[in-house]
Amino acid sequence: MFDQEKFSTRIRKLRRDANLSQKVLADVLDVSTNQISQMEKGLKTTTLARLCLLCDYFNVSADYLLGRTDEPN
Repeated sequence: MFDQEKFSTRIRKLRRDANLSQKVLADVLDVSTNQISQMEKGLKTTTLARLCLLCDYFNVSADYLLGRTDEPN
């Protein structure tokens, strides 16, 4: 099952660990900085296409981002 809290926490942690600003990640996903902020606060999710971009960019599995596993790969 999808875990919104883990999703938002993991997006924020991955971004910070990569030393990226919300603006840079927003550019990667072609969304606004506000949308990244809302995703990190657990107020919004993203599309399937952008989920795939996140997985590829951070080299993690969708199951990890969705909170279905604690193993990144």
